Amino acid sequence: MANPGSAATQPPTNQAPGSASGGEDGLPTPRRHYATLAIMATLVLVVLDGAIANVALPTVAAALDVSPAASVWVVNGYQLALVMALLPCAALGESLGLRRVFTGGIALFTAASLLCSLSPSLPWLVAARFVQGLGGAAVVALGIGLMRFTYPHRLLGAVIGWNATVIALSGAAGPTIGSAILAVSSWPWLFAVNLPVGAVVLLAARALPRPPGTGRKLDLLSAALNAAAFASLVLGVDRATSQPMLAAGLLAGSVVGFVALVRREMPRHAPLIPLDLLRSRPFRVSVVASVCCFAGQMASTIALPFLLQHSLGQDVVATGLYMTPWPLVVAIAGPISGRLADRVSNGLLCAAGGAFLALGLALSAVWPMGGSPWPLVPLLMLSGFGFGIFQTPNNRNMLLSAPRERSGAVGGMQGTARLFGQTAGSVIMALLFTLTSPSAAPRLGLAAGAVLALAAGLVSATRIKP
Repeated sequence: MANPGSAATQPPTNQAPGSASGGEDGLPTPRRHYATLAIMATLVLVVLDGAIANVALPTVAAALDVSPAASVWVVNGYQLALVMALLPCAALGESLGLRRVFTGGIALFTAASLLCSLSPSLPWLVAARFVQGLGGAAVVALGIGLMRFTYPHRLLGAVIGWNATVIALSGAAGPTIGSAILAVSSWPWLFAVNLPVGAVVLLAARALPRPPGTGRKLDLLSAALNAAAFASLVLGVDRATSQPMLAAGLLAGSVVGFVALVRREMPRHAPLIPLDLLRSRPFRVSVVASVCCFAGQMASTIALPFLLQHSLGQDVVATGLYMTPWPLVVAIAGPISGRLADRVSNGLLCAAGGAFLALGLALSAVWPMGGSPWPLVPLLMLSGFGFGIFQTPNNRNMLLSAPRERSGAVGGMQGTARLFGQTAGSVIMALLFTLTSPSAAPRLGLAAGAVLALAAGLVSATRIKP
């Protein structure tokens, strides 16, 4: 580990605007556009792959002759690798250079896609998906940091807004694209289609900025503690209802792992878990608000299909159509919020977004549907608008609260906050389904989502300057 005061840990200075590393004014055009294409296209690839895998689980289970419960590990293996590797990938990117590790993530993700398409059995496929998750972690952790070196400060809000739009549209289109591929071909093509896209993205990645690395060595013991703690957390949550004793042991092990990791990293200049950034109140408030918002979003996303199918009698296709307005409105609200974020108080925007999301979910929880799902449509649009208004300024504040040389850590923490919030939302819904009736749990889940969204807004309101 390099000494805190050594030259290797000092941020780069006096970079010329438009330089290879990306100065304060970002990259010159048209190189800026090629770099944006590489970052955005890679994020689309990662998001689409997750959504496509979800819709393909019944087909994969039948083709590989495994149970539906076993097939879920096609998704779980990917998510497990993602959450285990986000912070280590962020630290590795800061050490070796954001571009180098980001490009390596693209290459690893693409190569693992080939392995997925050639998988002869479920264990092979799960292992390949785990490797995909490792590549995806590098992309998710470092993409936003590279954007900071690609665009000038005055455009960051708009760029983060477009980033939210691309991710929202990718998530919304994933099930449709997956179904279309399965309609004309077999399941391996769900992963094989990544190969030409990955090759094109690797070519475009040559235009990415080259912010220099710090040269700090990655502490392998800390990385192992991080992986073990997060893996125990995810596996413990997954078994909370089916195997409560095992889940309790795993969660206890996760707590021990996190305590050991924090104690080990606390005195370091640039710790793996960004404790240095969390000491900054604006950054810390944004992280807490992000966890609350994503927990509310995940709880409602799980509750809505049960409400639509079990209470309102809709089939799977209709359920997907009724839920589509949410991500579509997020895609519209993202750029609007991005432009406003450069002019209006970020705390005010986040508070308003949290309030809109909370109102939409609360009304969805109590509104008398009368057997028709149509009243949900404007309420989900209101929820999507609030979510889109919240995310862009919150992510912008998180990014700009940190020094440029810690941009990788910001991306890693953003991804970790999102996954932690989504895990919390899943736990809430699992508990509601266990403790209440199947008819009551969806509405209670929407109400819980509203409370969490309101909490996100109230936490964000503390950043409003009088």
